[in-house]
Amino acid sequence: MLVERALVSVYDKSGLTEFVRRLAVRGIEIVSTGGTAKLLREAGITVRDVSDLTGWPEMLGGRVKTLHPKVHGGILFRRGEAGDRAQTAEHKIAPIDLVVVNLYPFEATAAKPDLTPEDLIENIDIGGPTMVRSAAKNFESVAVVTNPADYAAVAAEISAHGEVSLATRLELARKAFALTARYDGKIATELERLSASSGSIELGLRPLLPERLHFAYARRQELRYGENPHQRAALYVPAGSAAKGLAAARQLQGKELSYNNLVDLEAALDLAIEFRRPAAVIVKHNNPCGTAEQETLAEAYVKALACDPISAYGGVMAFNRPLDAATAEEVAKLFVECIVAPGYDPAALDKFAAKKNLRLLHLPAWDSVAGEFDLELKRVSGGILVQEQDRHELAESDLKVVTRRAPTREEIEAMLFGWKVCKHVKSNAIVFARAGQTVGIGAGQMSRVDSVKIAVMKAQLPLAGSVVASDAFFPFPDGVEEAGKAGATAVIQPGGSVRDADVIAAGDRLGIAMVFCGVRHFRH
Repeated sequence: MLVERALVSVYDKSGLTEFVRRLAVRGIEIVSTGGTAKLLREAGITVRDVSDLTGWPEMLGGRVKTLHPKVHGGILFRRGEAGDRAQTAEHKIAPIDLVVVNLYPFEATAAKPDLTPEDLIENIDIGGPTMVRSAAKNFESVAVVTNPADYAAVAAEISAHGEVSLATRLELARKAFALTARYDGKIATELERLSASSGSIELGLRPLLPERLHFAYARRQELRYGENPHQRAALYVPAGSAAKGLAAARQLQGKELSYNNLVDLEAALDLAIEFRRPAAVIVKHNNPCGTAEQETLAEAYVKALACDPISAYGGVMAFNRPLDAATAEEVAKLFVECIVAPGYDPAALDKFAAKKNLRLLHLPAWDSVAGEFDLELKRVSGGILVQEQDRHELAESDLKVVTRRAPTREEIEAMLFGWKVCKHVKSNAIVFARAGQTVGIGAGQMSRVDSVKIAVMKAQLPLAGSVVASDAFFPFPDGVEEAGKAGATAVIQPGGSVRDADVIAAGDRLGIAMVFCGVRHFRH
């Protein structure tokens, strides 16, 4: 289907003049509107106004420009249908073979701090999505281009053959409908900020849990496999916007990533961003098996590894500082699956170069990861569960001493550190810690006392003088008694059990300092 006429109306004008000039050289008539037409004329390209094509001027402050039978008839008519050809001839409707349209930046407008209800509504594009949908529906006859990234390929096809191939038109139609679906979803979400009161419209905050959720994701990469080799998997990112968080990390070396790699990397990253000083996090099967925060990254790694070096074998790691040579030299002694960090010194990359299968991920926008995403989603049969992310940070002022003995300064620092780690351990979670270092972790048990026993059993370092963090209250004194038997001298827990008095009494009997923080951190 030869391209003889193109309708061009875009907000994002990047790369447009070069693209349209290549069309004009082929003798293709260019029809355009408003600012787009002005830009093309200034570039020396002959343009026909849409109002000349339709015989009607722009109306209603620009709201009505392309909503006309001579536009949509030209786009929608089926070239192979005799009836369509007869009607378009009768009404002097010229065919439009190529539609180049992108939309008002509704999402960017909605994010403005000084936004008004009028701004929000007026930036809802009507004519653009309508033309895009018309052209995409009639892809057998019409090519629709909605992304400047496609200009070069489309221009190349037209230059070579005078037309856009059917396969390309189909792919462009898929992209077009994905664009309008995403666009309408954003509008529906943002309209939940509006309320009608006393005959006027008011704009409020975006609800954390909206009435409707609209997801538009594009496949970024296929993964080696899912949780198991017989399961297929892929990574998807929000369509139409730049990837963020772990999904934006650039892989510098190593094998393809698997589903489990990314799940574990996310767990490690989520914990690493909790710390301000240099920190190292080692994760195995979605649980931390060692974490430390020290004055240098190398010290942090060595102390994190000391917690459970057996489990660390074949694990994944996250560092909250660029990896230096000294740290890399220590890490290179261990078999590691993946590492994510905000950077790598050249000397560190040299240390890892011989480990061809080690996956190194570079995440430069480290500071933007925390708080980037507000919701967590989990599938259940027939639906999804949605919750706010657990971003609670505990302050020393939140601690309430409940035992006769108050914790020392050193114990308080160790408890605050252990509490950060405990939040990221699967429930029931128990963490033995010193200031800046985990020394024993018990995860994912059905009873809390068993988590304590496992943490003690797995500990490779002395537990005497350590503190214990528990993600939820101790329902019985036995967990505290086991911790005390292992050498723990202080406990941080939420409190709130009907047997709190018995648990506190056990602490007093053992000389353990105990604080309640009033916050639970279940992690399922």
